[in-house]
Amino acid sequence: MSRPRIVIVGAGFAGYRTARTLSRLTRHQADITLLNPTDYFLYLPLLPQVAAGILEPRRVSVSLSGTLPHVRLVLGEADGIDLDGRTVHYTGPEGEEGTLPYDRLVLAAGSVNKLLPIPGVAEHAHGFRGLPEALYLRDHVTRQVELAAAADDRAECAARCTFVVVGAGYTGTEVAAHGAMYTDAQVRKHPMRTGMRPRWMLLDVAPRVMPEMDERLSATAERVLRQRGVEVRMGTSVKEATHDGVVLTDGSTVDTRTLVWCVGVRPDPLVESLGLPMERGRLLVDPHLQVPGRPELFACGDVAAVPDPNQPGQYTPMTAQHAWRHGKVCAHNVVASLGRGQRKAYRHRDLGFVVDLGGAKAAANPFGLPMSGPAAGAVTRGYHLAAMPGNRVRVAADWLLDAVLPRQAVQLGLVRSWSVPLESSSPEVARVPGDPERTGTDTGSDRGKDPGQSGSEPDGEPAKTPPSEPAKNRPSGEPAKNQPSSEPAKNQPGGEPAKNQPGGEPARNQPRTEPAKRGPSGSPRASGRPRRAVEAAGPRPARGGSGKPGKASRASGTGSAGKRPTAPSGPSRSAHPPADPGPEPPANQPPPGPDIAPGPVRRTDGRAVEGDS
Repeated sequence: MSRPRIVIVGAGFAGYRTARTLSRLTRHQADITLLNPTDYFLYLPLLPQVAAGILEPRRVSVSLSGTLPHVRLVLGEADGIDLDGRTVHYTGPEGEEGTLPYDRLVLAAGSVNKLLPIPGVAEHAHGFRGLPEALYLRDHVTRQVELAAAADDRAECAARCTFVVVGAGYTGTEVAAHGAMYTDAQVRKHPMRTGMRPRWMLLDVAPRVMPEMDERLSATAERVLRQRGVEVRMGTSVKEATHDGVVLTDGSTVDTRTLVWCVGVRPDPLVESLGLPMERGRLLVDPHLQVPGRPELFACGDVAAVPDPNQPGQYTPMTAQHAWRHGKVCAHNVVASLGRGQRKAYRHRDLGFVVDLGGAKAAANPFGLPMSGPAAGAVTRGYHLAAMPGNRVRVAADWLLDAVLPRQAVQLGLVRSWSVPLESSSPEVARVPGDPERTGTDTGSDRGKDPGQSGSEPDGEPAKTPPSEPAKNRPSGEPAKNQPSSEPAKNQPGGEPAKNQPGGEPARNQPRTEPAKRGPSGSPRASGRPRRAVEAAGPRPARGGSGKPGKASRASGTGSAGKRPTAPSGPSRSAHPPADPGPEPPANQPPPGPDIAPGPVRRTDGRAVEGDS
């Protein structure tokens, strides 16, 4: 008798805990496969400390293969699920396709940024859901402070050192608290010529900071923010965003180059393509985390609407604490469905919340006991160390070094603005130049596309390169050369403009080439993460998934593998061919090199964006 095959989609809090518990319970009697676009588990609560320069990125990244024995890791993105055929279709990080058969399937795909129909937000704001976004924010804030310190014009200085955070929930509050400390430390070392200081603003339509938490925690957090000079504006949000600033709902205008979007999250739209009962975008499951009518299908974490036993008629909130517990119960019930042990219903006890506000300041209510000040700080960091599945010593060492040494405020320039679009369905993986498939926004803006790539081609002719193949005569990981004048030179690292060209313009002797045409289907590129062109048996549905490298369209599994219906919602992810590489660059074209400084990025609408903001 063959061993049962268990496939887990997603390695967030719920997926990682499911895989780890299954590895222990099955005792080598089952084949466990974990499908995830990255090879690490991200401890998301400490991400603000990465953006503030306290922790290095690898400290909050726990190796999957190193901590999950007897679990097979498959790097890739789930594109479709055939429920009748019991297979998961996926695309790997280099465009390769594959299929994973299963006897039991656990959906733990997580969540993505929640967007609101506010003009300009998708083009000018950045989210905070993955390591690339945290690294970009640290570089961007550092650069703006340095440019503001060197500016003689007071208006320019004020705009560059103004930082607006939208969303006063858990993440937004910590980002504003840590960010204010980070910029204040920079200015103490290098005062601004105009005598100004960094200005941080925290906006939310809610009546108070962190409205989902205890009022005493909320009051403590707001008090710390105001002591650090953060402007907390409740009942106010963004009405419109532009390159030069934001218009608020109270009618005021704020000049800024930084807009951080921490409004909230929504469930990964992968589950919408299944055609199963949903509750506000979440897959309905019973108290055993099993999908009714599908004994082989389980769901947990943010994509699952799990009944809350403490509040009849309600569902557990989308928090890391619940997702971590879902994973353990789900693993026990998966093993029970294979004939070993008894099923368990999900029950939980509220352990309280902790909010790290930087330095020795924090707000916590462990087991309902409200705390603030250094005692809350010690409890908060102790909780994080206990909750992390790895890297505890390294994290503690970084905290100790931060307490005795100044932070290194440098911008590495590894993540560019266009590589972390807000509408990305893959915040965990930055887009890279030369990816055969680029995606745009479903609102028609150029924010989510490649630099210099418009949403529709001029003549609508079929692509000259097959959708599933990279452009001829260039490596798959390199960008196309010799793009039209509206695009930055593609032989520069990170999609930067040609060296020594004013305003990010291409070299004047750079030959023009024909832009990439639409694919045979005529569909424009989809919103979200980069993804290689994918050939599939039939069209795949649209989907805007969570934290993974570029996705193709996701398919429903209600029929056979060759019949994949279109998803009801989510950004489109149609496969699209790469741009034609065109002729070779002229001999006098300056070669790319590491010494090329970050410069203005040329937008497709003709506006130059200064400093990658």
